[in-house]
Amino acid sequence: MTRLWLAALCLALACACAAPARQPRLAESAPGRDVAMRTASGAAENREALAGAIDRSLDYVRTREPQGRPFGDDGPDCTWAELAESLEHLRALLPRLGDDPGLLAREFDWHEVRPEPLMTGYYEPELEGSLQPHPDFPVPIHGLPASLRSVDLGRFHPRWKGQTLTCRVEDGDVLPFFTREEIDVRGALNATSEPIAWTRDPVDVYFLQVQGSGRLRLPDGSVRHVLYAGKNGHEYVSLGKVMIERGLIPREEMSMQRIRAWLREHPDEAQGLMNANPSYVFFRLADDGPLGAMGRTLTPMVSMATDSAFLPLGSILAVDAVLPDAGGGGARTAFLGLAQDRGGAIKGSRLDLFCGAGEEAEFLAGHLQERSRVHLLLKKRNTP
Repeated sequence: MTRLWLAALCLALACACAAPARQPRLAESAPGRDVAMRTASGAAENREALAGAIDRSLDYVRTREPQGRPFGDDGPDCTWAELAESLEHLRALLPRLGDDPGLLAREFDWHEVRPEPLMTGYYEPELEGSLQPHPDFPVPIHGLPASLRSVDLGRFHPRWKGQTLTCRVEDGDVLPFFTREEIDVRGALNATSEPIAWTRDPVDVYFLQVQGSGRLRLPDGSVRHVLYAGKNGHEYVSLGKVMIERGLIPREEMSMQRIRAWLREHPDEAQGLMNANPSYVFFRLADDGPLGAMGRTLTPMVSMATDSAFLPLGSILAVDAVLPDAGGGGARTAFLGLAQDRGGAIKGSRLDLFCGAGEEAEFLAGHLQERSRVHLLLKKRNTP
């Protein structure tokens, strides 16, 4: 435990020395009439999917302490019970939005997210694979290793509340868990961990880890969901950023598809480049999915990953953004999203939109990099 304490202390000191990031904030701000009307119209068109997603958010929010404050001391004056009331009110208004799109502006307080969030996208990739070793599927998909340990640092000192140390213990020493290179190249888990499945290509596994979940199509045609189970505790490094810095892909051409194409065209360099991201995600198999951080199914073009320290799970978000299309342009779209997931790279005001599965979802997730106008919606207290 002495070694663990020292490791925790070093981590805390490193965090304390880091430059403070620009803190996002919420400013009560009435939306423009056009934005509010287009948001309501978009919600009316997507009413069925949105209704189911609201129900799943309500299931989660109702498990929280009713008088607890989801937004913290710097956020809106709101309790978990009031956040549930906001979701219930939105659910009740959905059938009326098509005929009366002004309802959202009249019935909710709008709090603008500042600075203007960067919105990206993620999707559910599909891989071919097997649950048993097979010559056609040589690449392992790893489950959560038994040797991985997570320690709540808040147990040692209040200043570390909310921080977690992910590690392994070897011969009494507390050590960082294995990196991507140690797992994929040096076989650090080969002797101690049995993969949950196997697939064809290490690049596919890399992108599965970036997305956080996916589908595994088995030789008999059946499908299993591959869901997030944990990670190795190392900081996520953006492969796109690394490739831009090394001059491999111009910034203006950067996309998920462009990264994937480069890796396939340079197989001898691909693994070394992927090793630049030491973060590694572990998975579990399930019959249903994909699941977000609430433990509930995500809804395409509704569910969003947020930084829960700023926009807690269950938040209602009105989004006004340009969504790219395959023709090289984009259409300005206003819609309602729900905070139902988290992501290791989603910090501050940044948002990540779950785009679904299939080719269109993959395209949108790979190209979506847009500054967006976003409002948090909370039911007005004087409404019934």
